[in-house]
Amino acid sequence: MSDFLKKVGNKVRFIRKAKGLTQEDLAEKCGLQYTYIGGIERGERNVSLQTIEKLAEGLAVPPYELLKPNDINNEEIFKENIKIVEIYQDLLLKSEKDLKSLLKINREIVGLLEAQKKQDI
Repeated sequence: MSDFLKKVGNKVRFIRKAKGLTQEDLAEKCGLQYTYIGGIERGERNVSLQTIEKLAEGLAVPPYELLKPNDINNEEIFKENIKIVEIYQDLLLKSEKDLKSLLKINREIVGLLEAQKKQDI
């Protein structure tokens, strides 16, 4: 099985779990069999673009999100902090412009929090 198919399958599994869906839930939303979803997640299925579109709709993410590799092992980070999962879900559908604005705001907030911690010490 292809490394790319494994990466796509892992991404599908990652987003599905982050959204609190079972394979059965996702299959129902996509009009696919849950066993087929399992095959995709294990990297055993060579999915068509039509299937990528169905999966993206079922997961409520843009199709390209399923084909983008993760730069870091986000799954381990997300297992430790469910709030990160919630933030990630909120950001998935934002435009590039919105993401840049949110990043700027986030950096300002983090700076304020760090300054406050220094004052408390």
